Amino acid sequence: MKIESLELEDIRSHKKTRVDFSDGFNCLVGGLGTGKSSTLYAIDFAFFGEPIGRSYDYLLREGSEYGKIVLKFERNGKHYTIQRALRRQGGRISQDMEQLLLLEGNKVIAEMKGEAVAEQLRSVTGVDKELFRDIIWVRQEHLKDVLNMTPSERQRRLDQLFGLSDYRTAWTNLGPGIRWVESEARSLERDPDVVGIKEIQATYNQAVKEIAEKEKELQELKAQLISAKRTLEEASARLSRLENVRRENEELRKKESQLQVKLASVQQSARGLAEEIEKHEARIRGFEERLSLLNSERESQRNRLQEAGLPPDLEINQLRDYMEVLQQQILDNLGKEENLRTEIKRSTQRMSNLAKENICPLCLQVLDSDYKERLMKRFYGEIANNRSLLKKLERETEEQEHTRTIVSSVIQNLQTIQTRTEEIVAQVETERKLLNSSKQRLEEARRAEKILRDELAALRSMIEKFDITKLEEAQEFRTKAFEQYSELKHRAQGVEMQKLEISKRVENLRERLEIAEKKVARLEKVNRIVGFASEIRQAYRSIQPKLRREFVHYLERVVQQILDELAGAEGPVIAIKIDENYTPIIKGQAGYERSILNLSGGERTLLAFAYRLGIGQLIMQWRTGQGLRMLLLDEPTESLGREDGSIDRLAESLSRLKTIEQIIAVTHSEAFAEKAEHVIRLEKHGDTSVVYVER
Repeated sequence: MKIESLELEDIRSHKKTRVDFSDGFNCLVGGLGTGKSSTLYAIDFAFFGEPIGRSYDYLLREGSEYGKIVLKFERNGKHYTIQRALRRQGGRISQDMEQLLLLEGNKVIAEMKGEAVAEQLRSVTGVDKELFRDIIWVRQEHLKDVLNMTPSERQRRLDQLFGLSDYRTAWTNLGPGIRWVESEARSLERDPDVVGIKEIQATYNQAVKEIAEKEKELQELKAQLISAKRTLEEASARLSRLENVRRENEELRKKESQLQVKLASVQQSARGLAEEIEKHEARIRGFEERLSLLNSERESQRNRLQEAGLPPDLEINQLRDYMEVLQQQILDNLGKEENLRTEIKRSTQRMSNLAKENICPLCLQVLDSDYKERLMKRFYGEIANNRSLLKKLERETEEQEHTRTIVSSVIQNLQTIQTRTEEIVAQVETERKLLNSSKQRLEEARRAEKILRDELAALRSMIEKFDITKLEEAQEFRTKAFEQYSELKHRAQGVEMQKLEISKRVENLRERLEIAEKKVARLEKVNRIVGFASEIRQAYRSIQPKLRREFVHYLERVVQQILDELAGAEGPVIAIKIDENYTPIIKGQAGYERSILNLSGGERTLLAFAYRLGIGQLIMQWRTGQGLRMLLLDEPTESLGREDGSIDRLAESLSRLKTIEQIIAVTHSEAFAEKAEHVIRLEKHGDTSVVYVER
């Protein structure tokens, strides 16, 4: 993660400030009270929105009712913006949640709700408030806090940050859980369902067998019932058809005449539509011929362009651009012609003056005859040369005017052709739509004609003499089919009721059996849980020291690597090892070990940086899968002096630190700022901070 910019509005001494940050070593330098540390407090507020203390008094500008912070940062190639605001109401300062906004690029991903924004920020950055304030942000005079802790306090604190303290907590919490699970196992072993599960299973199997027999009987009755129902439906349908024939026989002939009238009307409509189609097609052919003529005219205009020496495929916009260029060239040539005429007039006047007097028209000195003659020849030559150039320009201007006339005519003709073409194309499109509509209506008319013919044929086939004996036979057959269907339906309902009663008994037995099986399975699971939990509890007791040794080993290697990088090739070599309390110990060249209390102030500060960075790298890698990429330092030159070079060495060391992509340091030390890659200077004009980018 890298911070790109910070905008402050009415935040402490910042009335309206923007600070842009870069990769590498950024340094904010300025005197006391110029607003340096306010930028770091603003970054913390932008990310987490919580005060460092009980109120926001340290952030909002005195006398201001409203303040705003906009922070832009980059993470994994994506750009984000977080905006927060403060508002003073009734003497109390609170966060203005209506202004809370989190964007990814230009897309809003959370707003107005603190929990939603916090969740999205944790997802994006992988950093929480504790990690930021303990590791990433080294506040003023807090650099050596971890080194100054007692060994037991340091072990407890780092175990919490690394997550190792959770293992002891888990070991403690597992004891009551195991005892509770063991009591559950004893209760299940005495449960009646678990003891009598075999008897329940046997009863259930017998009931399932009975329901299967009833199901078979019911399926046979249903098959007979389906056949009887089909016979009844066929008899009812036949009877209904015969009755309908009797009722409808007289109406069929009336419908026949009505269908004949509709058919004649549809046929007449189809003939009219066919004539319309022919007219539309004729109009389309006429329009297409006019389009062909317009295309020929367009080609003719393009040929005029080619004759004028221009590419024939230029668009109208390109021709207009060319006209503007040509017009400018004509104006330039006219200006040059006017200059040449002025020059010819000036030379002629000089010759006239020289012919009258023996005085040089340039220097006003008296001339001898030879020099006067040479000067006259020179003026004659200039006049002749300028007149030659004037004639050449006049011919060129005349050619350009001719070309402009041709291009202007072509543009006008092409625009006219284009307009007429678009009009004809629109007319063709209209005619085609009308043609398609007519064709569709003709097709519908023909389909309607076919439907009417089919209906008429079917109607005529239905007109026949009605036979009353067929109706009587159909009535008798339908009565017998209904009696048979009713009897089978009554028997099937009786078997269905018997099956339903057995099904309820099976369902009750199934529920009891499932409960018993779940209890047996739970008993087996509980027994496994007891054994597994006991093993896990013992593992929790032994894994914490092993993991701590691994963390210590990795931390020792990372801190030594950072120390070497900070010290550089010419810096002092500090070799360390770290014990199980995370306490760094200095290893001497002769194999002796000594406490870090014996280090000089500069060496101790250097070790504190390396130790903090090592812890940060390890925690960030453990929590997010990526190392520490950003570091904020507030007055890191505590207990260092310019005279012994410790400030210069610290700044030089930070400038060589390449494992951190971005360092933002706040300092009043000019010596420290000299080593930074990017320097931002803060000054205070009155009660307002002013920011200057020095480099």
